Amino acid sequence: MLKKEQNDLITQTGPGTPMGDVFRRYWLPALLSEQLPNPDCEPVRLELLSEKMLAFRDTESRLGLVDEFCAHRGVSLWFGRNEQGGIRCPYHGWKYDITGQCVEVPSEPNSGYADRIKLKSYPMVERGGVIWVYMGPPERQPALPEWEFATLPVSHSYMSKRLQASNWLQALEGGIDSSHVSFLHSASLSRDPLFKGAKGNQYNLNDLSPVFEVVEADGGLLVGARRNAEDDQYYWRVTPWIMPCFTMVPPRGDHPVHGHFWVPINDTTCWTWSFDYHPTRPLTDAERQAMIGGAGIHVLVDKNYVPLQRAENDYLMDRQAQREGSLYSGIEGIGMQDASLQESMGAIQDRTKENLVSTDNGIIMTRQRLMKAAKALAADPDYKLPGLDPEHQKIRSVAVLLKRDLVFKEAAQDAFRAEPGKPHATV
Repeated sequence: MLKKEQNDLITQTGPGTPMGDVFRRYWLPALLSEQLPNPDCEPVRLELLSEKMLAFRDTESRLGLVDEFCAHRGVSLWFGRNEQGGIRCPYHGWKYDITGQCVEVPSEPNSGYADRIKLKSYPMVERGGVIWVYMGPPERQPALPEWEFATLPVSHSYMSKRLQASNWLQALEGGIDSSHVSFLHSASLSRDPLFKGAKGNQYNLNDLSPVFEVVEADGGLLVGARRNAEDDQYYWRVTPWIMPCFTMVPPRGDHPVHGHFWVPINDTTCWTWSFDYHPTRPLTDAERQAMIGGAGIHVLVDKNYVPLQRAENDYLMDRQAQREGSLYSGIEGIGMQDASLQESMGAIQDRTKENLVSTDNGIIMTRQRLMKAAKALAADPDYKLPGLDPEHQKIRSVAVLLKRDLVFKEAAQDAFRAEPGKPHATV
């Protein structure tokens, strides 16, 4: 369990907090490209790390992310007019470009007054159907994100996002916990079109007591869960966690690989980003339609990316399906099976009351590494955070059968490396 001050340290990400400073050193997924589809399209409100901002695409298709509120009298620029290279406040016509610089104050023409007004702003880039933001010190801006899905042709990948009504950390911890799959997702392994048919599913269901081995990786951790298999072998499912909030689910058969980013909106809500991709082929129409329809780790959402299954309607829980065993928790969909239980912990889980066991080793080590990074960066702004190096991001999850006397990190070493055209290691 954690002490209260430790729990606060790793769950609070607002301006000036140690963990917030950590998050601000990375490129984070901010918006789907579809949210800003065209030049001069409608602006989008965006809250990340407890900062309220406005995103827009200007006349030249350049991306801007600025403080949501006009420097004049605090009006939300979401009501503004996106026109002729900037966003114009509808109240008194003050206009700002993508850098947050005020370029026009109609009541003070030719005075130079606009030159002295500048909103907070952050750089954005577009890769892999995602608009990314960097919110840290300009002189510390890292190389662009190199996650494999973002570097492949768009035909090979699919990305979705959904609002989650919980702190980012309990969502992340669910993403690196492989032991719950044999229970919570057991029925989905045989019915979900993006999971079913894989030989590895049988190992999940036949061995309900996985043994966890967690080792450090350059960018974070490799969380290995081993289960018994035939012929003196173990079935290994290895989940990479890369600082601060990337997790990748081990593959199943020839199904696409999938994973998540868990990005704080504020301390009580987060964006769950869910990606699927296949490293060596385009997604099939059936796969893509299944993802759009909420299969696999994806979820059906409304126009604001809020899940249709949510706390207000008890996640459309079906007690009869729970009793019959067709849905272990009575909730449809792998994504919402996870989210419903993570949200049930409260907005911020009280980790002082936990009773952890050996299958929680990945979670324990993740917390330790997060605390170490937050404290180290607070003490030394030059501290080199894990996961910033693009080479750390060229990572894959792995599902593999290995002889029982082998060490998984060494025996599967080549499989963890993402390389163009290389098939993923899967069972």
